[in-house]
Amino acid sequence: MGYHFSRDDVGYLSSSAGRAALATVDDLALTSASLLQDLEQVRRANGDRAAALVETVRLRRRAAAKLAAASEWLFTDDALQQATPTAVARHRAVRLAGRNVHDVTCSIGADLVELARVCPAVVGSDLDEVRLAIAAHNLGQRRFPVGEPSTSGTGAPVRNVLLAKADALRPCSSDTVIVADPARRSEGRRTHDPAKLQPPLPDLLATYPDRDLAVKCAPGLDFDRLDWPGEIEVVSLDGAVREACLWSRGLTESGVTRRATVLSSTGAAWTLTDAEPDSIDERTPGEWIIDPDGAVVRAGLVRHYAAKHGLWQLDPRIAYLTGDHLPAGIRGFRIIDRLDYREKTLRAELRRNDCGPLEILVRGVEVDPDRLRRTLKPAGSRPLTLVITRIGRTPTAFLCTAMDSRTR
Repeated sequence: MGYHFSRDDVGYLSSSAGRAALATVDDLALTSASLLQDLEQVRRANGDRAAALVETVRLRRRAAAKLAAASEWLFTDDALQQATPTAVARHRAVRLAGRNVHDVTCSIGADLVELARVCPAVVGSDLDEVRLAIAAHNLGQRRFPVGEPSTSGTGAPVRNVLLAKADALRPCSSDTVIVADPARRSEGRRTHDPAKLQPPLPDLLATYPDRDLAVKCAPGLDFDRLDWPGEIEVVSLDGAVREACLWSRGLTESGVTRRATVLSSTGAAWTLTDAEPDSIDERTPGEWIIDPDGAVVRAGLVRHYAAKHGLWQLDPRIAYLTGDHLPAGIRGFRIIDRLDYREKTLRAELRRNDCGPLEILVRGVEVDPDRLRRTLKPAGSRPLTLVITRIGRTPTAFLCTAMDSRTR
């Protein structure tokens, strides 16, 4: 559990004195080894403000890889964990460009900043006054912080965002697209049950039956049980699946119910929908094995991805694809040999191929990669990949070399 910030803390941290103190604290290491000593040094200089200062600097460092303005923003631990990465928030905002939007669970404003760039008017509301005060700071506004007003955060104040304390389940705006990000923790544990989100997803949908909606959800949600009438978009960033977003019919393209969007911090992005063809061949394994991006797998678009790139499946129930070429911009595995899944056979082949560093990928079979690696004991110098899956009912292993088509 992190430090519990108060509105007074937010007011102080937003003030010129707080900003100066934060700059001084940022010069300290604040590592696990030095934390107690650093905290005592900060306490001698700043008294009761020490914990808030140290926690803020540590949160900013954690946020640096996730949020573009992390070095100037304020956070709480829980809010940072749930905050949408900047690249993902920006992607969603672009889909809403030109619309007036109300984020009914705005928290610390990570989505508001991106919405404000492309939407003429934005409302952000939340029941947590501390998070609203933080959002005001992060937007460069003066409305919610107490104490000396702030003009830091994002720099110049964001003028087209109105912040308000309001319950997401009690409508307080009209003619706006509703954006929501229900908290995915129940009784201190992460949950994939829509009814246990905060606010509960069924209640949220019932509150806005005739409004355009974009609702951020966990990618682990059981989409088949959800029976959502619009589009479900699964988004990944730099290879990691980040979220699913439920888009109501008024915000989708005709005929699209599933979408996979693959983002990269380098700026490259692509998308795939279930409106595209999904007819693929049934053939023996080709030269390459491809493990599709997790967004494609979670969105149920493996066959669509295969059809788009001239690939086919190793097995119709397994997400591994195969083909005679490696699509541009992805990592794949060139097959050296196909083997029966028997440890004695695998050990002999690894030795024969001078295998040293060994990557083990598994789908469709019960195998612990770490335990298997210890059992096989590769001792050579050549880095190889072992892809273990099943074809039909037969566990099968492919010995491969990994290659990234972006570096070829």
